[in-house]
Amino acid sequence: MPQRLTHTRPTVMAGWLIIAGAVGWWAAFSLTMERLHLLADPDAIASCDFSPLVQCTANLESWQGQVFGFPNPILGLAGWVAPIVVGFAILAHARFARWFWWVFELGMTFAFVFVIWLISQSIFVLGTLCPWCMVTWVVTIPTYYVVTIHMLRSGILPTPEGVRKAAETLMGWVPVLAVVSYGIIAVIAQLRLDVLGRVF
Repeated sequence: MPQRLTHTRPTVMAGWLIIAGAVGWWAAFSLTMERLHLLADPDAIASCDFSPLVQCTANLESWQGQVFGFPNPILGLAGWVAPIVVGFAILAHARFARWFWWVFELGMTFAFVFVIWLISQSIFVLGTLCPWCMVTWVVTIPTYYVVTIHMLRSGILPTPEGVRKAAETLMGWVPVLAVVSYGIIAVIAQLRLDVLGRVF
């Protein structure tokens, strides 16, 4: 017997998807403009370059900043439209097929893994903290948590009832999970880059 789907209109999640999508899109747009500015004038200083530690240029001009042969922010310009559209569609009482949620989850998983990789490259290889990149990190991490937990609690991902109940409880802890994740990144950055010592 197929599992009954629940939470077909998660309005709180929809609101977060819209906010996160808008913030992520703006960060991607800002980085894209910075990249175009640097291409037009290689000697220019990006507006988000504050110090050797806190800057965008090193990230944008590295191979890590264009993994697929074009600037990474272009991925954000395209990708962050999806959460915005899904969020508004949920508020408009849209109902999505199971395959749609699977594709959406696949996209969010890719974004999450890609961001984790970029964080590691930024801290351990480039030795910089890109302001707009960090904005992207801040919204990608909890958005992945929210979508994945929703998949579990709603029955879209076939799971036992106990897992679904646990996911329902866990959804309320997403802000805490996000803060803990930020804290882990901050500690790693401090240990590797001595952020506090170099900023202050």
